[in-house]
Amino acid sequence: MIRFEAVSKIFTGKKNHTQAVSQVSLSIAQGEIYGIIGFSGAGKSTLLRLVNLLEAPTSGKVIVGGQDITALKPRELRQLRRRIGMIFQTFNLFNARTVFGNVAYPLKLAGTPKAQIKARVEELLRFVGLEDKADHYPEQLSGGQKQRVSIARALATSPDILICDEATSALDPETTGEILKLLRRINEAYNITILLITHEMHVIRSICDRVAVMENGQVIEEGSVYDIFASPKQPATANFIRSVQNDQLSPKLLETLKSKHQGKLYRLVFKGGATSEPVLSRAARQHNVDFSIVYGSIQELKGQLFGSLIVEFQPADELASIDRLVAQLAQTVEVREVIDHES
Repeated sequence: MIRFEAVSKIFTGKKNHTQAVSQVSLSIAQGEIYGIIGFSGAGKSTLLRLVNLLEAPTSGKVIVGGQDITALKPRELRQLRRRIGMIFQTFNLFNARTVFGNVAYPLKLAGTPKAQIKARVEELLRFVGLEDKADHYPEQLSGGQKQRVSIARALATSPDILICDEATSALDPETTGEILKLLRRINEAYNITILLITHEMHVIRSICDRVAVMENGQVIEEGSVYDIFASPKQPATANFIRSVQNDQLSPKLLETLKSKHQGKLYRLVFKGGATSEPVLSRAARQHNVDFSIVYGSIQELKGQLFGSLIVEFQPADELASIDRLVAQLAQTVEVREVIDHES
């Protein structure tokens, strides 16, 4: 559906050049929700604007629906943009137009007959739960309601692609959850491909199928949300994941635990089927090692379980071997010793 082929974007100034995007290659399939995450300045917003040619790539190709969009004529480009809806962090609503008028605006630009506009706007307002707000103005709405209007407007022309530019960043956590559920429902009901950028990992975890992590204009890691959460390869990715997992121990707590537990502390990361198997107890018995669970959490990621435990190992007798136990566990789960700090 969307493909970036070795895409770069350089902004040229009078005195210097800025490489916003560098040699990015990605493929986004029809009907999936694809997230791009990165800190400010990572290049994600620029990459997003290349999809509908609000920014033209300096090099490389952007393929949308099988078309190289950089080769499109102006009329063809206008037609392409009607197939791409956009949602912004700041809503971008017309304050002088009612909710109905805002949603109807792209249909009027497209020359849609009035009767069809009325029917379509009413349908979309019902879908986003704002049918009773048709005559209200943006200033009369909450932030979440404004974003729902923005979403309805983006859907007005029945796009194939929905682009979300930090769509939940200005919203409180509860409203963010509601908007993310709405986006998932849109994806399921209309099979719309959703491409979103964010700096919030909980947004990725909540609705995305796959994710790309950007840093300094490059994609440093990419894959399914489950695989990225379960086995992050890059430090930046691990930092994003820590921000939502809440399973890292503070230095103070770690010091307290180590003072209370004389055995070795290990973090065990369970993935997939291992979360439902007695892997730990079975191996501990086999190697005569006692264990106690010091800290743990388990969560669902894209329909699969993912768990993390911190355990203390102590030899039960002189025949016990913690090293052999760890080696056996490492065949099934990720094992690493907890030292003075967690990396």
